[in-house]
Amino acid sequence: MPVSRALRRLLRIRDLEEEQCRIALESAQGELNRLHGALAATTGRERRGRRIFEESARSGELADRFSGLEETRAAERIASLLATRIETSREDVDRLREEFLAKRVELRQAETLIKEAEAADSVEAARKAQLALDDWYRTRLHARGERFP
Repeated sequence: MPVSRALRRLLRIRDLEEEQCRIALESAQGELNRLHGALAATTGRERRGRRIFEESARSGELADRFSGLEETRAAERIASLLATRIETSREDVDRLREEFLAKRVELRQAETLIKEAEAADSVEAARKAQLALDDWYRTRLHARGERFP
């Protein structure tokens, strides 16, 4: 008996679920990488603000000093917000990775079920073929009047 259509359908569904989880995981990882890039840019913004502040201290420009100070504060606020979002994003990536691995295990289990069913079908087919050969041999011997050993 061949592998049931239900098992094949289950394998297809598990494969699709694994693919969807993989895509969601890749998307979340991309978002996490984007946030890390934004944090690096914010760090650069903070350094530029400090540099403007230091240069204004030498030149005596009050407007540049306020500008540098505000640039530094803004970068610190953004970095704080990004740190929170990065932590949330990291948790999402971890959760999605666990889901992906669980779906991968489910897919492998379905594949194993199908392989076992195919192996059982193969053994059964070999058994039936051997029985058919034995019957043919017995019939041939019986027709000649010989006894089967």
